[in-house]
Amino acid sequence: MPKAADFKSVLKNMKNENKKFGIYKTDDEKRLVFGWASVSIRADGEQIQDSQDDIIDPTDLEEAAYEYVLNFRDCGEEHIPDLRKKARMIESCVFTKDKMSAIGIPENTIPEGWWIGFKVDDDDAWAKVKNGTYQMFSIEGTATRLSEEGGE
Repeated sequence: MPKAADFKSVLKNMKNENKKFGIYKTDDEKRLVFGWASVSIRADGEQIQDSQDDIIDPTDLEEAAYEYVLNFRDCGEEHIPDLRKKARMIESCVFTKDKMSAIGIPENTIPEGWWIGFKVDDDDAWAKVKNGTYQMFSIEGTATRLSEEGGE
């Protein structure tokens, strides 16, 4: 069971502007890694726009996360098909305003986003997590780009 101090350090890291999507927690002995797969809205309410100028609505992110958990659940390296199945999903939760309210997380505490955890089975991939080569998660997928008005 995580100690309260561990949870507080995760919250502190989430507020660090230089580490918005970084890996927040690892367990060396168990080879576990945790962090945000994607964040739609920062804890302060700001909608995130990615490097391709795209935004992900929290509802769409939640739907994509459920699809991933139902049909995939493994983790690869750098979106390369030959480097799949390096880790197995052990944790997934999409934090929406409704869920945070239901479990008592105060507003403006954590972002609306998808929190994940993996057990890394591959020795080389784990070494890259430990040496800092892999510092964050990256989701892969396809989407249809819509204008702000909702049309293609």
